[in-house]
Amino acid sequence: MSFRLHVDAARWRAGLHRTMAAHPGLVPVIKGNGYGFGRGLLAREASALGADTIAVGTYAEVPDALADFSPGSPGGDIMVLTPWQPFLTDVVLDDRVIHTLSRVSDVASLAATAPNARVLLEGETSMSRHGLDRHELAAAVAALGDLKVEGFAIHLPLIGAGPHDGHLREAESWAAALAASQLEATTLFVSHLTSAEITELVARRPQLKIRPRIGTSLWLGDLSALSVRAQVLDRHTVGRGERVGYRQRAVPRDGSVLVVAGGTSHGVGLEAPRGTGGVIGRGKTLAKGGLEAAGLALSPFTIAGKQRWFVEPPHMHVSMIFVPADVPTPAIGDEIEVAARFTTATFDHISLD
Repeated sequence: MSFRLHVDAARWRAGLHRTMAAHPGLVPVIKGNGYGFGRGLLAREASALGADTIAVGTYAEVPDALADFSPGSPGGDIMVLTPWQPFLTDVVLDDRVIHTLSRVSDVASLAATAPNARVLLEGETSMSRHGLDRHELAAAVAALGDLKVEGFAIHLPLIGAGPHDGHLREAESWAAALAASQLEATTLFVSHLTSAEITELVARRPQLKIRPRIGTSLWLGDLSALSVRAQVLDRHTVGRGERVGYRQRAVPRDGSVLVVAGGTSHGVGLEAPRGTGGVIGRGKTLAKGGLEAAGLALSPFTIAGKQRWFVEPPHMHVSMIFVPADVPTPAIGDEIEVAARFTTATFDHISLD
């Protein structure tokens, strides 16, 4: 069985180098499923790129990162994006690990339990996810004790979100608050600022070292270098009205049912909720919902230049796809193209050629 990611390695790595060059001080983000590549592969690529620090999502991801990320001796730094909290049971206390702190009480708790730990303070942005309020900075600084402060961090909304793009304005506001505070830190880690916005922020706050944390646009910045393909495992000729699959649904017309590699264990058919803005977007969502309610769902598998319909929801390791009789049908063993959502995808094989 093969649900495969093929990477044009030269093209992909050229894109990585361009992104690194365009963002001095870039901290590669390597979290979750490793954007489809796996975290280990990306940690080794970050080492080859010469990054001195990577960011992981959780403490559970730290041990592998310590093993796989080694740009030099004794290895690079591992920044944990999820804030430290006293009830976490998988915290890794290591000289290479930089912890994020987002509440005054947590600053005091970590200072008491691991006084020499390396930390970042995070400010609360319009994301409203984690972070200190501006008015809490003084209390957080007072609670630091012997903690080693590596910098300050802000995590902004996605670029272009909202009717007014206030990313630079919000980042500048936090840079000003940092400059006015008693925090002895000159490095500001930022997420979701463009290269142009960072350049402008550096010009406004030359006393700060701005370091962008980038994941998606680094690893998935050139999708043309990536190709996902699924192998055809079986093929059955069916007639209109014939019932097939677990749910015994009737096929709409004469054609073939293909059994192809790629099911829910690979991330096929799994989709994060999307925001739909505007009348057209909401209309498409309503139309799609109506089709799915009728038992029809468009698959990510492409045959003869068109995405084809699922016969029924994907199985654990395979999917069943309907191909009309007037469409050239792939043979058993052939590979077909797949439109994958990389942040939820798991591949049987990844090839870098």
